[in-house]
Amino acid sequence: ERIRKAQHNMAAAGGGSECPLTAEQKAAAAADGCGSAGGCPVGADKGSINPLNNELSHPNQKPAPDQPFSLPTERKISTIPKAGTENETWVYPSPQMFWNAMLKKGWRWQDDSLTQKDMDNIISIHNANNEEAWKEVMKWENLLHPECAEPKLKSFKGDAKNLSPRARFRKLFLGYDYPFDRHDWIVDRCGTKQVQYVIDYYDGGMVDPQSKLFTILDVRPAMNDVGNIWDRMVVAYWRFKYETLGFTPNLPIPPTEGHNVSH
Repeated sequence: ERIRKAQHNMAAAGGGSECPLTAEQKAAAAADGCGSAGGCPVGADKGSINPLNNELSHPNQKPAPDQPFSLPTERKISTIPKAGTENETWVYPSPQMFWNAMLKKGWRWQDDSLTQKDMDNIISIHNANNEEAWKEVMKWENLLHPECAEPKLKSFKGDAKNLSPRARFRKLFLGYDYPFDRHDWIVDRCGTKQVQYVIDYYDGGMVDPQSKLFTILDVRPAMNDVGNIWDRMVVAYWRFKYETLGFTPNLPIPPTEGHNVSH
């Protein structure tokens, strides 16, 4: 319960915290003395804000003055491909970077009484949410646009205070709680189109000890483009037909072991 409350407070403080960093930023930070061996002073905004992830180009890795415990500075590599590169993926912030970023956005750790173990769990949830959100994006892309073999994430930002029309509708007519966070991701569809996805984060109850998730994600293309609107209509029709009416999808039957398929 303490971890869930802290996640909500972190999202509310700065409009979101699910912010991986690129490998280029990691290298630039190390070259500028802001890596794990050193660090920029807390509050010293060296460099500019990166528009791709709304974070400092040279992230802060130095412990805050009133920080109650030490935090690792190592970063984990995500599975989310980065647009504009051949094989690079996004890199998640270290726990220390995460802590500093939340303080800068107005989060007060004293209000949540977190332990070092709690922060470890929050980082695990943070990373798992990103991976799960990308899987949902890929479901849309693979199902409706299979011509693009590898969509890639170009940029993203958190905007917890900006409720989506869908979130308002679900609250007003379906009785859902409001999401505690919102993100907007820009996906590069193999260079042919840049597609905005909206991700609403709903509280799903207690944290699952295996998946490290307590969040229910609502992922869909934004209604800001004719193609996106069409995709939303197609998926809504399929859901009505197969989930509500109970029709069976006409899918190809894969061959079983010992049986050959002739063409």
